[in-house]
Amino acid sequence: MFLYGLLCCVGVVHCYGHGRVSEVCGSMTPNHGSSAQTSTAPFNITADKTTFKEGDQITVLLNSQSGYQFEGFMLQARRVGSTTLIGTFTVTDSSVQLLSCDGVANRAVSHTSDSKKSSIQAKWTAPTSGQIGDIEFRATFAKGFSTFWVGVKSSTVAYNGTGTSSATPNTPTVSSNPDCGKTKVCFSQPSNCDPTANTGCYFMAVQTSSNQSEMRIEMFGQASGYVSIGFSDDQEMGNDDIYICGKDSSGNLQVQHAFSTGKTAPTILSLVNVTNINTALMNGNINCSFTSRNAISTGSRASSTSEYYLMIAAGPSSSQGNIQIHTSKYVSSTKANLQDPSQVITGTEEFPVIVKAHGCLMLISWMTTGSIGMLIARYLKGVAKDHGCCGKDFWFMAHVSLMALSVTATAIAFILVFSYARDWSGGAHPVLGCLVMILSLIQPIVAQCLPFPQYLKQYLFLFCDTVAAIFTGLALFEEYKEDGWMLKVMGGFVTWEALMYILQDLNLRAKKKGSEICSFGSTGPETVLLVLFILGNLPFLIALLVGIGRS
Repeated sequence: MFLYGLLCCVGVVHCYGHGRVSEVCGSMTPNHGSSAQTSTAPFNITADKTTFKEGDQITVLLNSQSGYQFEGFMLQARRVGSTTLIGTFTVTDSSVQLLSCDGVANRAVSHTSDSKKSSIQAKWTAPTSGQIGDIEFRATFAKGFSTFWVGVKSSTVAYNGTGTSSATPNTPTVSSNPDCGKTKVCFSQPSNCDPTANTGCYFMAVQTSSNQSEMRIEMFGQASGYVSIGFSDDQEMGNDDIYICGKDSSGNLQVQHAFSTGKTAPTILSLVNVTNINTALMNGNINCSFTSRNAISTGSRASSTSEYYLMIAAGPSSSQGNIQIHTSKYVSSTKANLQDPSQVITGTEEFPVIVKAHGCLMLISWMTTGSIGMLIARYLKGVAKDHGCCGKDFWFMAHVSLMALSVTATAIAFILVFSYARDWSGGAHPVLGCLVMILSLIQPIVAQCLPFPQYLKQYLFLFCDTVAAIFTGLALFEEYKEDGWMLKVMGGFVTWEALMYILQDLNLRAKKKGSEICSFGSTGPETVLLVLFILGNLPFLIALLVGIGRS
């Protein structure tokens, strides 16, 4: 058993000694269980030409600095600023071999054994047609099993031919709208935007074979790190088949296949049957197209295998090339039949109007009527004393009216959101919202049973619960936004309100001692502070209403 285990370990250590590593053509990273070196590689790549045209041959030399040798390597040619492999290689040395990448033969060169090497030579042949452009040779060098460098680059070899250059500015690889509705199922945000003309356009297109065994997928969008598209059985993230076009650790675009399990980083899958990959990065716009023969997997039991909700998401990536939480997300309003290009696919708002109305009503009722009504009851009972209606003082009538409006608006907002959701969504916000509704309804009863000072304390608890509900609600609107500006505005409002209450309280204490904190002639300080309070509340309220409207 000991000998068997030892032999297994040896097999693991030398599992890539044969150099047949086509499965890592995209990342060029050995699966050795360790990270690539970040220091300057003691190896370099040189080409015998600085320019080329269609059909030209270039001799590429991999060599090591004095005192260093490498055991393994992988060599490719890629368009500058892209992960797209280009051209083919030929070799004459028996210590090296040719590899297929993305289903195309002779796209890369690697070792045949882990013997020590100081230099390797290969010949690269430029394609005779298609999008070409400036290229660079890239290589991974493995000094040993756990010591390797990824993405070592040669100097740029400039294209000076007569064909179409992939470096032509503002020429994306997607063929965009003309084929939408004819041969392609398309989804975009804004609806029907053209990625060739609108840099603010998020676009995806799917063209399938008759039996859906092959799909040509295109995606386009503006992002700092990645754009992704997904196929889902519902409009929520989770159990979705995803393709990602994003920047790797070197800042170059790569295509990844993934599966989403919820609001966590998706599980990256092997590309397997993904070929004909084209990528372009222009002015912050990420653009990828490729052919996939992978079956769409959403983990569902749905009887249909061709109808899915379409998703587009975009966001930043880490310096290591790992995608971060998206900052933009768009979902189709209905399922798309991938075999029926004639259908019109439109997007749905991330937050429907009814949900936005719920949020706006809650803000209006508790940032204006509720807070003003409470302030009047606590600090303005002496204003217009013995003046009122139906035997009630003015302050009391104002307080009751404002509180009635707050409770009514809260009830309407509560009914709206539950009529939309028809379910319990979970999280802190629904719990706090239900508590606000219950306390709002029993407040009139409490007011009849408790002395006024205790009633105010009960109301203060309700107001604090409402503020917490608003914070958690705004957090849902800004769940995928980095700046969180609405939460900051709400924080500013709470600070402003606390300041006004402190000033009113100081004035109340001063009045009990027969003085005032300041004099405004015949107008009492408490009235001036109330007006100031209302005027200060309005900018906060308007900013939040605009923020919800744009969400």
